[in-house]
Amino acid sequence: MSESAEGVDATDAVDGSFEWNGHRLAYGDYGSGERVLVLMHGLLMNRHMFDRIAPEMASRGYRVITIDTLGHGASDRPDDMRLYSMPAFGEQLAALIDHLELDRPVIGGTSLGANAALEFGVAFPGKARGLLVEMPVLDNALLGAALAFTPMLLGLRFGQPILRPLSAVLRRVPRTSLLVDVGLDWLRQDPGPSRSVLEGILFHRTAPPHSERVGITDPALVIGHPSDPLHPFSDAGMLVEEVESARLVDANSILEWRLTPGRLDDILEEFLAECYATQPSSRPKKPSLA
Repeated sequence: MSESAEGVDATDAVDGSFEWNGHRLAYGDYGSGERVLVLMHGLLMNRHMFDRIAPEMASRGYRVITIDTLGHGASDRPDDMRLYSMPAFGEQLAALIDHLELDRPVIGGTSLGANAALEFGVAFPGKARGLLVEMPVLDNALLGAALAFTPMLLGLRFGQPILRPLSAVLRRVPRTSLLVDVGLDWLRQDPGPSRSVLEGILFHRTAPPHSERVGITDPALVIGHPSDPLHPFSDAGMLVEEVESARLVDANSILEWRLTPGRLDDILEEFLAECYATQPSSRPKKPSLA
């Protein structure tokens, strides 16, 4: 259940949790009101990757929910690859909406969270007012994913004697810098469940196929950036061609929203305002906001 406290600043997170299929999932809750944005983090990261953008959007009048999906952050981390898949992460977003009794929020995320938002859009049409899809990993990412995930999986499988004590030490290091902590969070987790997460994702599908993506009807803001083989800009462009109500934003780099976020913050706020101003039967226009 969500905790609450009198006098909590709108930009401070209130921690909560709920149960999904017998497992505890944790989330942070910023701000208040009926205009809600739900965010899911990237692979082997956690909701703290949104420690800047969540309070920023809350200060602009939105309630922002950041979830630790199963196997990540403060949520349960069972060491069983069968529990982890992109469709399951999409189901967890739906379960969070039901738990908090949210009325068609905007759903989004980064990388893994972006793909989970697409799974949500496929499985639960009309349950969101819009989708925020930053750095999707789709058809053109096959080579980049193989190059990135193969050594990672080998390291998690065979490096546990080193990684396990290292993670215990790093968990004691205070959080000081958003970018540094996003990197350290990869190593702060017990490597066993992390390996299971990666194996489960690779064993199942990593995203909805083209035949399902073209059926997504929710408005979508798709953010891509250049020079990243794991999140190729061509995947972002392809998704915009597939989803009728999508528009494309070209970020300068993967770091723009982390280091100089003003432009993308404003674009996101414009998209959120449009989603909440648009009637369910109407559709936003397609042109790029870049």
